Amino acid sequence: MTHDVIVIGGSYAGMAAALQLLRARRSVLVIDFGTRRNRFASQSHGFLGMDGMAPGDIVRIAREQLEAYKTLTWIDDTVADVSGETDAFTVTTCAGECHDGRRVIFGTGVTDALPEIEGLAERWGKHVFHCPYCHGYELNEGRIGVIGTGPNSVHQALLLPEWGPTTFLTNGVVPLDHDVRADLLRRGVTIEDTPITRLSGDATVELTDGTSLDFAGLFTASVVAPSSDVAERLGCQIEDTMLGRMISTDASKETSVPGAFACGDTARVPHSVALAVGDGSWAGASVHRSLIS
Repeated sequence: MTHDVIVIGGSYAGMAAALQLLRARRSVLVIDFGTRRNRFASQSHGFLGMDGMAPGDIVRIAREQLEAYKTLTWIDDTVADVSGETDAFTVTTCAGECHDGRRVIFGTGVTDALPEIEGLAERWGKHVFHCPYCHGYELNEGRIGVIGTGPNSVHQALLLPEWGPTTFLTNGVVPLDHDVRADLLRRGVTIEDTPITRLSGDATVELTDGTSLDFAGLFTASVVAPSSDVAERLGCQIEDTMLGRMISTDASKETSVPGAFACGDTARVPHSVALAVGDGSWAGASVHRSLIS
């Protein structure tokens, strides 16, 4: 059987793309292993109608709604390879199964590279975050720390005083010139240049001089890359962005390989559940138009 569309990655963007195509009565195969980027968070915020819901519940409800459409096929697996061209793509899973499709959509998401600070990875998504719109409100205007990783950290530090008193921990890796320091001070940001030893408690930062700073929550700018390299191996162009590496797409979400599309965190900046869903919906509609052109 040749599917109209094979969606690689069944998280928020992938399912949103699939929904548009299913509603156009197209045959859609979704292949997904179930590893979501926001799996560490207990709640998802900023998504209209589902604000404060557990990420797993959003995904469960969405999948149940997709499964009401008769032209959906869902496989719980990981994609090992994609080959072919428009109207003749072949997707191979790690289980060794081969599936044919006229179009493919990469909704594979991204992987976060975090600062190598003791205790940080264990707190990611719980007490250390990347998006203030997703997690800032719940800190209840408490003290906020921004752990520096690069230029994007300055942007975070300038933005976060909206949510609480903010300290920018440059950690010895973000040099600040006179103008940037002045901008931060004008926003009321406290600047701490002492390097970080480790994180402890919920959101306590221990510095190399023995000082401990307690925060309601911490933010850091991770560097991202596509969670799978199958799009790149197919020949899709990858671009460097302010947040990391992404699959390059045009305005219709088509990649540099005709007939292959990409959406969600792996193909746009900035990132959030709401933006991923919108991006996926547009990708799905664009793929449908390509099938009838």
